[in-house]
Amino acid sequence: MFDHCLYFNTTALARIVEREWNAAYQPFDLTAPQGFVLRAVLRQPGLLNSELAAIFGIARPTATRLLDALDTKKLIERRPSAADGREWNIFPTAAALELDGPINAVSAELDRRLRGQIGGDHFDESISALRGVRESIG
Repeated sequence: MFDHCLYFNTTALARIVEREWNAAYQPFDLTAPQGFVLRAVLRQPGLLNSELAAIFGIARPTATRLLDALDTKKLIERRPSAADGREWNIFPTAAALELDGPINAVSAELDRRLRGQIGGDHFDESISALRGVRESIG
């Protein structure tokens, strides 16, 4: 009935993918969004909260809530930005640094599994097409 509906197909896919990533990050006591934000902070220590929001295409209040959860788990620390007093630079804690290898290994394994299920070329083409659609609409 909705086979050609962008909304239906992308949200149905998003729910399936969300379940997979939540299961992958559950051993770390993280949700999928928390896991991805943590990985971004680990990759680029000192990011501003507004930069995180832009990376993920989310509102700043949403980024703040994700950072609040990571702060509660003692995985990030916020330091006032020297460039803008309204912003915070986000840094990983020692506990987060210990998760860097394991969380990236789990992420790589899930990526390999999904790529295997979908097929490598189809996987890459799908990601590229979705990114193109997102950039065109957003």
